[in-house]
Amino acid sequence: MESTSQCDHVRTQRETMVRRQIAERGIRDERVLDAMRAVPRHEFVPESFRQDAYEDHPLPIGEGQTISQPYIVAAMLEYLALQATDRVLEIGAGSGYVTALLSLLSSEVYSVERHAALAVLAESTLRRLEYRNVKIRVGDGRQGWAEYAPFDAILVSAATLEMPPALFAQLREGGRMMAPIGPPSSQELQLIRKVSGQPDFRILEGCRFVPLVEGTVDSR
Repeated sequence: MESTSQCDHVRTQRETMVRRQIAERGIRDERVLDAMRAVPRHEFVPESFRQDAYEDHPLPIGEGQTISQPYIVAAMLEYLALQATDRVLEIGAGSGYVTALLSLLSSEVYSVERHAALAVLAESTLRRLEYRNVKIRVGDGRQGWAEYAPFDAILVSAATLEMPPALFAQLREGGRMMAPIGPPSSQELQLIRKVSGQPDFRILEGCRFVPLVEGTVDSR
């Protein structure tokens, strides 16, 4: 258990992260800023990297995966414009950090993670920190989670060469998907809306994510 002084220290680090890395770079959605102030990012990184948890860069979390840079997470969440009543599908739970943010910004979160070891760890951390409106399963993220579709929003946390059709099919009419799309050398964040059953693409900004890979990996 953290001491009072430790809690105060990480709270100060978190506030500094939000102010300098996120708000001062143009993120204005107060719900996103409040969520990032509330979620203890250091709880979602390996012990050996906790001293860097609030720095402005990605961090390794095991299985060749990373926890994304705070700014890019905030930008994706702001572009999605989540409502408190939204049902959200997340592709790539990773450590569970973005899952925790989504849980504060929406009503229900369904997250698919291909690495069993990461899924187990994320679920354990989220349960310990009492994020209760979340379900995680191990699976192929490209296939989504049809059982709980349609979704108001989908957040894809790994890069894909093109929009996965199965994910778009699981969006409700008027829903939106945020995904990094393109090859490693030229990925772009894209916001995809379902308009009259068809995708409407909006290119937002350049980015760099680990690739979204088909299938599942049993890492237990």
